[in-house]
Amino acid sequence: MTSDNDLGLPQLSEEDLAFDAAASGTMRDAPAATKSAADLEQVFDVPVMVSAVLGSSRMPIGDLLRLGPGTVLELDRKVGEAIDIFVNNRLVARGEVVLVEERLGVTMTEIVKADG
Repeated sequence: MTSDNDLGLPQLSEEDLAFDAAASGTMRDAPAATKSAADLEQVFDVPVMVSAVLGSSRMPIGDLLRLGPGTVLELDRKVGEAIDIFVNNRLVARGEVVLVEERLGVTMTEIVKADG
């Protein structure tokens, strides 16, 4: 059997082990620290790929090769239906297409909770 010192673990003092016995001891009960955008500054330069999926369609490669400028491609979504918003290929939200100064944009209407 090895001791903690054999594993290279730090020695904890009494002060390190002290806790408030009146506290319930769960992280959920701990007060949330005030966060600001500056707390996330280290991740501001991390690149992510955001995709707004308006719909999809299946077709044979031959039909795909015959598509040209002005061709209308029917998608599996209807006008006014929510679109899916992916970040790094993970569904994170649903939204709606909006027009912003003659350009298309997306507004998020629902955040999708991760499973598990």
